[in-house]
Amino acid sequence: MTDSDPGLHLPGTSAAEHLPPVYPERAAHGTAGTLRAWQEEAIKRYLAAAPRDFLASATPGAGKTTFALRLAAILRANHTVRQVIVVAPTEHLKSQWADAATRAGIRLNPDYANSDGLGYGNHYHGVAVTYAQVAMKPVQHRLLTENTDTLVILDEVHHGGDALSWGDAIREAYGTATRRLSLTGTPFRSDDAPIPFVQYAPQGDGSSISLTDYDYGYGRALADGIVRPVVFMVYAGKMRWQTSAGEEMEASLGEGNTKDITSQAWRTALDPAGDWIAKVLKAADRRLTEVREDIPDAGGLVIATDHASAKSYAKQLREITGEQVALILSDDTGASERIDEFSRGDSRWMVAVRMVSEGVDVPRLAVGVYATSSATPLFFAQAIGRFVRSRRRGEVATVFIPNVPTLMQLAAELEKERGHVLEGPGSAEEMWDAEAALMNAAEKEDKASSELLEGEGFVYQALGSDAHFDRAVFDGAEFGGYAEVESEEELDFLGFPGLLEPQEVKALLQQRQARQAKRSATKQGILEHAPDRAEAPEALHRTLGEQRKLLSSLVGMYSKVSGEPHKDIHTELRRVCGGPAVPQASVTQLQKRIDLLRRRLRP
Repeated sequence: MTDSDPGLHLPGTSAAEHLPPVYPERAAHGTAGTLRAWQEEAIKRYLAAAPRDFLASATPGAGKTTFALRLAAILRANHTVRQVIVVAPTEHLKSQWADAATRAGIRLNPDYANSDGLGYGNHYHGVAVTYAQVAMKPVQHRLLTENTDTLVILDEVHHGGDALSWGDAIREAYGTATRRLSLTGTPFRSDDAPIPFVQYAPQGDGSSISLTDYDYGYGRALADGIVRPVVFMVYAGKMRWQTSAGEEMEASLGEGNTKDITSQAWRTALDPAGDWIAKVLKAADRRLTEVREDIPDAGGLVIATDHASAKSYAKQLREITGEQVALILSDDTGASERIDEFSRGDSRWMVAVRMVSEGVDVPRLAVGVYATSSATPLFFAQAIGRFVRSRRRGEVATVFIPNVPTLMQLAAELEKERGHVLEGPGSAEEMWDAEAALMNAAEKEDKASSELLEGEGFVYQALGSDAHFDRAVFDGAEFGGYAEVESEEELDFLGFPGLLEPQEVKALLQQRQARQAKRSATKQGILEHAPDRAEAPEALHRTLGEQRKLLSSLVGMYSKVSGEPHKDIHTELRRVCGGPAVPQASVTQLQKRIDLLRRRLRP
């Protein structure tokens, strides 16, 4: 192995003074520039502390790769380390890291395989490997690390806790490394598995939270003009599906249903054969057309749950656009080539199954469709990170999401900083018990109905779906209201420019909302008292628990009038209105029963 990098360090001067001003992300597009302020700040903090372990958390698109490689060049120039090893989540990212490292004066071998043993070529300064690769032969990677002073860069370090075996392997392989630099854009995980080489601080409730050595969040990056502002286009609609017992369920996205009902309604919305996803894809393509007026090469990405759905979405987009669609189904060499080809080109759409949710740099992505059932904060943050990478100030990202409570909360809290929390003894169980107690209390309001469906499972079969524009979410605020697909109201929100400053985005959304409310008021003949937000027809404002209580009360009233037992009344309501027993019924189904009883109770 050699360490001959002419010009990296001159005697009598600091290494940092003579580093080439390479900016890998921009260099990929034919330009170069100096470090961003946060990158310089983070490097200075690192060099002042000279720690063995350093965790840097920076929002996707901020330039973590540039920061890490510039720091690696400094550490090689001052002879702190000689070898650099990058551990990445996917095969595609190995090549991406190697390309960026070349522009920083560091030669990494992305094709190194476990079968190569301890040799990877004297002309390289190190290797790029995957977490899975390390987990297969941790001892070999430990020996490779111990050959010389080594800096290990752990990209998206939370993957070190993906499985117990992975965490153990990472500790085994790199426990003796000279320096370890951990990077993440999402410093938390969905479970409570500890992340290797990350420090945790105990909290008062018995849990522990991860400690970062440098944080650069989305809010600060947005203020600095480094990342794009994100506008979420939220679509709702009515869903119908069937259970294994033949019960037909009906629910609308955005209603206060149980988790099971919400999950099944969401899955129905994403069904490739349904109208919901078809209308949302068409609306997203309309938005992309508007964006391409200002950004001619702007592209769109649909993130799908599985291969079958991805293929169907791609087919629908081909029919909508008349163009070929890049389809990414797995993390293989061919997929990497297709991603690179799409990134360099100017075609409209790419459809992928999960793998493009993290680390893959396609800066021209400006419109997204979140068509996956994954709802963890980690995955959501990674997915949205694909659209925030800005090439010039003023670019706006637009992401289409279903009106699902979990996603709505994540969209509203995009700027919120998170830490990886390890639950204390019993804390998770206590939260679960409290939630279960609330559910049990609600479902005990009607014992007769509970008995009718005891032990029945819910096996999903989609029956139909529809879509309407529900609202836009930006900077934690909501704009607009119910709008039919392809109506003037919907087109108002799909048609704003693709180049705007954050403050201009908010002002424009407020204007569109006011115009929508005025148009709605005019239609209703109440122009003098126009509401701030148009309401959906037959809007349902009650929660599921409130509806159960109301239904129970009405059943009691009707029982007194008719003399029928509660159980018989519920049976008749189910026969006439359809749907399962009260504990399993959706907001929409409960409302139908409430309306029927009210009509029967009228004098």
